Parts: sequence; structure tokens; C-alpha cells
Amino acid sequence: MSKIVTFHRKSPAFFFVLVFLLTVPFWLLNTLVKVKGLPDNLPVADAGATFVPLVAAMILVYREGRLAGVKRLLARVFDYSRIPRKLWLLPIILLMPGIYVATYGLMRAAGLPVPSSWNPPSSLPLIFLGFFVAAIGEELGYMGYAIDPLQGRHTALTSSLVIGSLWALWHIPSMIQLGQPPRLLALGLAATVAFRILYVWIYNNTARCMFGVILFHAISNTGRTAFPGGRRAFELGDAGVGYSLVILTSIAVTAIWGAATLTRSHGSATRPPGDAQ
Repeated sequence: MSKIVTFHRKSPAFFFVLVFLLTVPFWLLNTLVKVKGLPDNLPVADAGATFVPLVAAMILVYREGRLAGVKRLLARVFDYSRIPRKLWLLPIILLMPGIYVATYGLMRAAGLPVPSSWNPPSSLPLIFLGFFVAAIGEELGYMGYAIDPLQGRHTALTSSLVIGSLWALWHIPSMIQLGQPPRLLALGLAATVAFRILYVWIYNNTARCMFGVILFHAISNTGRTAFPGGRRAFELGDAGVGYSLVILTSIAVTAIWGAATLTRSHGSATRPPGDAQ
């Protein structure tokens, strides 16, 4: 079984325990404070909760590598130079917009009442920037801290499923706060796990580039906000069309690139020279 480089001092289990414990105050705050008009109608405290994975990672990295380790972790935000094949920028930038376009077309063909015209919000660049910053808060934790030690012990698919499942559970309080019905909630959780497979696929094929994952994450969230009619329209039919396409894409990626490393390679993935984090 192929392995991704592992860092034995890291503790993914401790990381996730810390993430959930540190998020509890934000979940409680969401039950007390209601603010309307946020992108996707997200609960207000989610703006803070999204940085909990980063905070948890920084705490643990400081314990393991002191301030130098924290600096190395933060420096990975714009590590796009490590991508060995720039062709990978195409799926990073275009895959999710393509899925949203296909979702819209299929929803129209199915007779779902999505708008016939597209009027993206004028604040879309600011929304993207907000989602990019939020993605930094999540991915420097999940991918910057937890993924490598997991892949050192398990296949890329298993590691994706572990992080994806815990990440999905972490989203449940916010999904309930949004009033999502059971079928939409279930599909959203499944799609969350599927997204994590796609993130790990990009990460492993770009020499562990954090910027690529962050950008893909931000584009995914922005695309849902920019969907014709917004998130409300995307979730017509309990988001069965859009989330099913994401799930099917993750299955196709696994089948084509292989569960072992998601890279079409049976050899060990290597770190770029000089990478200590």
C-alpha cells in the first residue's frame, strides 16, 4: 500500500478533539444571535467558527515546532509555486463552475423553477475574497495539519473519508440552524465528504499545494452563492441535482486516479525539497 509522507509527532485525533471543543462556543452563540443578509444566509458565528481549525492547528504546531512551525504553516497559504504541472490549475479553477453550469442545465431540464436569467450579485468579488479567507481558516487545519499524518497510515481515500466525515459532523449544527430538512441535510453531509475527496485529490496531485485547495474551496462556495437564484435556488429539490453531481465526480475521480493515492501512482508521494511542514 502506498503512503504519503507522515510526520509522527502530529496527532490528527487530538486536532479534531480540539476543533470540536473550540467550536462549541460558536455553536452556542448561533442560537442566541441572529443576523440576516450574510452570504448563503449563514449563521453569524460561523464567520468565527471557520477559523477554529486554523487555531487548533496553530496551537498544536506551536507545541511541536514552536514559532518557526507556525510561520511555516502560515506561509503555505500562497505556496502555488510548488505546483509541478500548471495544467492542474484548470480543474482547480474550472471544475466547480462546470458542475454548477451542469446543475443549472439539468434543473432547467427537470422543470425545477430556477431563474431563467443570471444576475450575479455586484459584491461577488468581495464574497469570493471572504470565502477565500474562510477557506484559509479551514484548510490550514484540515489539510495543513491533519491530512499528511493520516495518509502516512492510510490510503488517500480512507484519509479523505475520515476527515470528510468529521468535517461533515462539524457542519451539522449550522445546517440545522439554517433549517435544512432531513433529505437536504443528508445530501449535504454526503456532498461534504465528497468535496473532501476532491480536495485531497487536488492536494496530492499538486505536490501538497495548499493554495490550490484553498482556491478550489473558495470557488466552490462562491459558485453556490452566485448560482442563478442563489443558494435557495441551488437547493431546490433538496439540492439533489447539484450535490449528486459532486458525489458522482468524487466517485469518478477515485475510480480513475485510484484510492491508494488519488494520483494514478502507486509510489509514495514526496515532499517538495526543503519543506519542513
